[in-house]
Amino acid sequence: MDVILFGAFPYVALVIFLVGTIFRYKTGFKYSSLSSQLLEGKKLYSASVPFHLGILVVFLAHLVGFLFPSFYTSFGGMSLVYLEVAGLIFGFLALVGLVFLFIRRITNDRVQMVTNKMDLAIEILLIAQFAIGLLVAIELKWGSGWYASNMAPYLWSLFAGSPDVVAMAAMPFLLKLHVVLAFAIIFLIPFSRLVHFLVVPLHYITRPFQVVRWNWDRKTIRDPKTSFDDIQRPKNN
Repeated sequence: MDVILFGAFPYVALVIFLVGTIFRYKTGFKYSSLSSQLLEGKKLYSASVPFHLGILVVFLAHLVGFLFPSFYTSFGGMSLVYLEVAGLIFGFLALVGLVFLFIRRITNDRVQMVTNKMDLAIEILLIAQFAIGLLVAIELKWGSGWYASNMAPYLWSLFAGSPDVVAMAAMPFLLKLHVVLAFAIIFLIPFSRLVHFLVVPLHYITRPFQVVRWNWDRKTIRDPKTSFDDIQRPKNN
């Protein structure tokens, strides 16, 4: 089972991710989160902000530990404690945001109309993944240290084409489950809304501000007593 889960499944997940995302792009499916903000925005904002902030920091922390393992092993004393506490805080933020997003999705009638089974499945998997991640951080303390010395070499062995299954087999059950769920989520990305992270509009940061000119009489147009027939066309149209 260890050979299947940590030797074969990661490659299956990565191949499906690569082929699936390319196929989705080539066949005209949109790389979009299919935003439901117009259907209900208040709860979405209060849940989406902590989720995206938390997941961004947690992802970058994992990426740094993978690319530069020695960076984490250089921490010690109180600096290591601060690092662990920061990881817990952002992981908890992401989990809370996810839970509220899930509650919104299953309780709001409008949002339910644009929700499919994959949306529910991927949110449940993400909630489970972050919950297990927090348990790992609490139960298996000083994760930044052993992640760099144990997990990073395993991940590098995958990319080298020779997965170190023996090292993963010796890991605690919680960590094994965390790794399997991570590859399961990667496997499902091409079939879910999560694919939108591949096209993050970073060019918006440097793009000039969009100028919007309002040519309506705001008080008139927003007055509920104003009939549609009484509204004059804007000057620029």
